[in-house]
Amino acid sequence: MGTIFYRDTRGLDEMPRTFTDTVVQGIAPGGGLYVPERLPSLSLDDIVSLAGLSYSKRAARIYSLFGVDVHPERVEHLMELAYGGNFDHSQVAPVVEVRAGMHVLELWHGPTSAFKDMALQCMPLFFSEAISMRLAAGERLDDYLVLVATSGDTGKAALEGFTDRDHTRIAVFYPADGVSDIQRRQMITQRGGNVAVFGVRGNFDDCQNAVKAAFADEAFASELHERHGLRLSSANSINWGRLLPQIVYYVSAYADMVSAGGVIAGHEMDVSVPTGNFGNILAGYYARRMGVPIGRLLCASNENNVLTDFIATGVYDISSRAFVTTPSPSMDILISSNLERLLFELTQDAVVVRGWMADLARDGRFQIDRTTFAAMREVFLGDWVSNAESLDVIERVWTTEGYLLDPHTAVAWEIAERMGGDNPVLVVSTAHWAKFGADVYKALARLPYADPLPPEADALSGVELLARVAGMTVGASPVPGPLAELDGLTERFPGVVDAGRDGVEDAVRGWLAR
Repeated sequence: MGTIFYRDTRGLDEMPRTFTDTVVQGIAPGGGLYVPERLPSLSLDDIVSLAGLSYSKRAARIYSLFGVDVHPERVEHLMELAYGGNFDHSQVAPVVEVRAGMHVLELWHGPTSAFKDMALQCMPLFFSEAISMRLAAGERLDDYLVLVATSGDTGKAALEGFTDRDHTRIAVFYPADGVSDIQRRQMITQRGGNVAVFGVRGNFDDCQNAVKAAFADEAFASELHERHGLRLSSANSINWGRLLPQIVYYVSAYADMVSAGGVIAGHEMDVSVPTGNFGNILAGYYARRMGVPIGRLLCASNENNVLTDFIATGVYDISSRAFVTTPSPSMDILISSNLERLLFELTQDAVVVRGWMADLARDGRFQIDRTTFAAMREVFLGDWVSNAESLDVIERVWTTEGYLLDPHTAVAWEIAERMGGDNPVLVVSTAHWAKFGADVYKALARLPYADPLPPEADALSGVELLARVAGMTVGASPVPGPLAELDGLTERFPGVVDAGRDGVEDAVRGWLAR
């Protein structure tokens, strides 16, 4: 298959972009996102034959179908680096049958114990490859500053992927009071000479809006270029380099489901995805479009249920919606950036999408037309889970099935049970339970989410509490080594900055001036 080029969802970038262009560019001028001009097709034989390959070879096979502008031998080499000994399971993304008809896709076997590793052990390699290709072609290039807003897991995974890479610096911004203690310690203890981490006074949307505003500030871009020889790029899921690796694991999962007898080849499976920024479930949609027999995509939300309301009504409205703190902080998001890609795929109309995004920016809401709404409802269903319910699910599934869920996966499990039909269901597990030890402890002890930890548990560090939970759940997946060692690491980045564009830009200026 020939090279697939990429276009801008808002139609403001008229230049056809290659895969490596989109990875380095990150976001299109004017704020749009890059999408492929066409998708490759997979036959059923193409899909099920992947079961005989290693995960790295599966990934290379899918990338070859997209005609990425990197030599095939280099793609295979980069995939071997991305999905090798840095994962603690030989299958990288194994599918586990927890009970008949209910399977879990474990995406947390990477170095940071979260699904973001599936993309961010891969995407930085292709980012560096793109720069090397340009240098080899004789281009004179600036270095890149990767700005990241995170609701918890993306930050650590991006830091791990970009640490000490040539021609790249990375600065991560996270909500200071909106991540778990383990997530925070993972970020602020990050090694590497090219990294910086900042807490932000506000929630994830405040972080994301501030970083987006910095991207849109032409004066700031000029300052970075003139004073530091830097250009901005992104490692958030607005970058197509994050989406393509995620498509791979849906294709891979179906092959494994067939191989294990979880689904008959050619029959559909449903997929339940805990999602806030819509990137993870969108990758499942692309896999379905390519030919993977996925029936329904179940959008599983927590109490920040703007996405499930949108799927139910066709109205996206955050104009008066309160932000809720939940046990699943990586989903505590009201502005779901990747939804823009789905809207473009359903309409193929950049002008219409640009108008909806303008409505959202101006009024905090937009409403799609009936045709687009009907097309969305053919594939997507959604529902949400309360804070109390999500903790109840953790305790119930551990008690009945002997399988320990993190709070995000618990949301997806509940929606899978609630909305399940005749198809086998694949529940996408986005994090190891140990990333959220305090809330898993509350769940197992049957304590309300809003209540403080008991004094004897509250006196423990996050890592010590993980050991307490491990003692309560003999037989569960053990605490990963990198998490168990966090108490022994030095806190390098304790700083907290104000929300808003100025807070982000001043933090970056101060860091670069050191």
